[in-house]
Amino acid sequence: MSAPRYAIYYTPNHDHPLVVRAAAWLGRDAFSGANPARPDFPSLADLDLDEITQAPRLYGFHGTLKAPFALAAETSESALLAAAQAFARDQRPFSAAIAPASLGAFIAFRPTSDAADVQRLHEDCVRAFEPFRALLSEADIARRRKAPLTPEQDAFMLQWGYPYVFNHFRFHMTLTGSVTHADTRARILSALQDHFSETTGPHSFDSVCVFKQPDRSAPFRALQRFPFQSR
Repeated sequence: MSAPRYAIYYTPNHDHPLVVRAAAWLGRDAFSGANPARPDFPSLADLDLDEITQAPRLYGFHGTLKAPFALAAETSESALLAAAQAFARDQRPFSAAIAPASLGAFIAFRPTSDAADVQRLHEDCVRAFEPFRALLSEADIARRRKAPLTPEQDAFMLQWGYPYVFNHFRFHMTLTGSVTHADTRARILSALQDHFSETTGPHSFDSVCVFKQPDRSAPFRALQRFPFQSR
C-alpha cells in the first residue's frame, strides 16, 4: 500500500448548495463519502455520465490550491492540520464570480472576472505548505514528464512538486474528465449551466480544506476545513 497523500484545496462547506449540486453531478460527496443519486439529465441520456465524471469523482469537488503530496518524513498529519488552522486564521474572505466553463477538453467552474485574490491564495498556499511536502519519487517525476512540460514547468515540478503553479496556475473546480468531442462538450456545458444556475455568480471564498487520500487507489476525502478568520 502506498503512503497517504494530502492536498490543500478550496471547497465550500459540506451543506453549501454548490457542494450539494456538485456531489449529485459527480456521484460522490467528498465530505461524507456518500454516493448521492445523480438527477436526470435528459439532454445527456445517450452519454455515460459515470465515465465522464470518473476522474473528478476520485478527487472530490474542489479547487486545487496546493496539489497532492506525500508528507515529509519529519512532519505529521497533526502538524499539517495545525498549520492549516494557523494559515486560515490570517486569511480574509473574498468574493469572486465563478461559473461552469470549458477548460481545454474539460469542464470546470472557473472565475468569470478578476481572479487576483484567488491567484494570491494559491501562491500563498504553495509556499506556506511546502515544508510538509516530501520530494517527488522518480516514478512521479517520470509520470509528470509524460505530459508536454515547458522548461519552466519542469523546474516548478522539481522545486514545488507540481508543474502548474504561479504563472501557470488556472483556478478551476473540475466537473468532467476529458471530453474531446466539441459538440458533446458543448451539450454537457449547457446542461451543467442549467444544473448550477442557482450557484453561479459571486462566490465567497472563505476557507481552505485539507484533503486526504489514504493510498493511491483510494478516493480523496475532505479531512478538515478551516474558515478564514481575519476581517
